[in-house]
Amino acid sequence: MPLDFVIPPLSATAPCVTLGNGSLHCSTSSIHGVVPSASVQSSSIHGVVSPASMQSSALNSALQAKIDQKTKPLGSLGQLESLALQIGLIQNSLTPKLNKPCILIFAGDHGIVEAGVSAYPQSVTAQMIANFLAGGAAISVFARQHHIDLWIVDAGVNADLNSHPKLIAAKIGKGTRNFLTQAAMTSEECSKALQAGADQVLHQYESGSNCIGFGEMGIGNTSSAALLMHCLLDMPLAQCVGRGTGLNDEQLQNKLTVLQQALTQHKSATEPLDVLATFGGFEIAMMVGAYLKAAERGMLILVDGFIASAALLVAYKLYPHLLDYCVFSHVSSELGHQALLTQFKAKALLNMELRLGEGSGIALAYPLVQSAVVFLNEMATFAEAGVDH
Repeated sequence: MPLDFVIPPLSATAPCVTLGNGSLHCSTSSIHGVVPSASVQSSSIHGVVSPASMQSSALNSALQAKIDQKTKPLGSLGQLESLALQIGLIQNSLTPKLNKPCILIFAGDHGIVEAGVSAYPQSVTAQMIANFLAGGAAISVFARQHHIDLWIVDAGVNADLNSHPKLIAAKIGKGTRNFLTQAAMTSEECSKALQAGADQVLHQYESGSNCIGFGEMGIGNTSSAALLMHCLLDMPLAQCVGRGTGLNDEQLQNKLTVLQQALTQHKSATEPLDVLATFGGFEIAMMVGAYLKAAERGMLILVDGFIASAALLVAYKLYPHLLDYCVFSHVSSELGHQALLTQFKAKALLNMELRLGEGSGIALAYPLVQSAVVFLNEMATFAEAGVDH
């Protein structure tokens, strides 16, 4: 069965009723549209998705009025105000809450590292997973600092990993194939990865989470991300390829040459899921399924850097309204990320020259998300404070 999402049209509006708990309940239209199917098959990644932007104008107006009535000049909290509005729309509530925030790090290895596109050996992927699980990585420290639940998903690491309470075994294979000579994965493997990513999000949602972010770990995955970006945006390859883990000029030129050769080998890959199967990684494919399932369940999605945004690009090409649920944590210094944000018409919360991945930008930006919710729910109005305006 094709990978189809059935979605209400953006033009649909719905009557809203204020409930006793202060939330605004809006019904949705029964009219549906269908996203064109792709050649990669999946048996169960589909459902009705209700974009945050199609909530009624009544909810939007009520949220904006609540923001404007706070004891401050209009618009003086800047981007925090639009963030509060977005979260309220996603949760269909005047009093949104952040429940059980979590980050899933999807990890997988890439056959293309055989061509020397990374400054680090493939073995680093498994070693870094051990570091995550031991609590010593940057994302481990930041997640712990901000009380974000952290899970590591073995999407396709080229190693046998020891079991751990925070490690989820979902291996599709021990790394992808070298896409210089053949597609990185088969259509069946790509579909399995999409479904596995969706399943992981569903588990978190059913455990009570309404706020989720996705990180990644995989030596060589900036090469995959660059090719996804090039193919799906028709941008010059040189504008998509960056230094990744710290390539010098000679290594960067080799990376660009290798990726150009790969493109020559796979000229027929043009549809989003075909491009994903040809050049992607198991961890990237799982992230695509994860984004789609998170939007379907109405979760707030926190987006990390270049790799995470390249995975989002694939999902966006299948379902553009997915972006309604996304908050972009930061703009990476990796070449290409700003162009992706421009494509998404997105303004990131932070610009700190990060290029680490792992979901690190998500954890650093999360306190701003908390602040948006807290000011909306707890800051006094002019009337409550007895302040003239």
